[in-house]
Amino acid sequence: MRIALFITCFNDTMFPGTGRAVVTVLERLGHSVDFPMEQTCCGQMHFNTGYRPDALPLVTRFARTFADYDAIVTPSASCAGMVRENHPVLAEQHGSASLVQQVTELVPRVHEFTEFLTDVLGVTDVGARFPHRVAYHPTCHSLRGLRLGDRPLQLLRAVKDIDLVDLPAADSCCGFGGTFAVKNADTSAEMLADKNAAVLDSGAEVLCAADNSCLMHIGGGLSRQGSTVRTMHIAEILAATEGKNR
Repeated sequence: MRIALFITCFNDTMFPGTGRAVVTVLERLGHSVDFPMEQTCCGQMHFNTGYRPDALPLVTRFARTFADYDAIVTPSASCAGMVRENHPVLAEQHGSASLVQQVTELVPRVHEFTEFLTDVLGVTDVGARFPHRVAYHPTCHSLRGLRLGDRPLQLLRAVKDIDLVDLPAADSCCGFGGTFAVKNADTSAEMLADKNAAVLDSGAEVLCAADNSCLMHIGGGLSRQGSTVRTMHIAEILAATEGKNR
């Protein structure tokens, strides 16, 4: 199986360790992973702010860059959702018939990282060990967009020595929402305060999720409160082998 890592521009710029963690896990499971250097943004910012025709070149580039791969794996439910749900919309509205066909053929091969592990590879135990108290935050794109359900939790429950705790009101939004946090800062801050209170109530040492954008938002709030709770992408926990002989 030819697997490509779609790292997303957000992770590539601010959280490159997440991409390395994805590769670590997949290589541990016996797979090789390519990183196409031609990849760029998925166009989500353009799409969500009304500049849909301007996103079309990014859709075209994505389809061309990843055309030859059997699976395109991304550690971002947000960007996976953009490609799967909205690239076909953009291709249909503003593209050519050939682009529509390319996107239609490519979309089923785009997978968020945790669903790729559980649904495509059929694994939950990836050989991780992480002896810490962890809570999982289901981001809006993972919960309501991709409908990942308990796939991330299946993977976390299989991590050796983890102490997985419940997050109160887990399905509530953290208030980030991309440009929402900028355009509606006061509302976003109130939602963040509720989410951070829930994180602290959980007693977790580490909060994880499938989207670093939300973790950045939550982690920033926790840091300003002086909290020692760490935020980590779920891929980093699944890549961990703390205390194991390598």
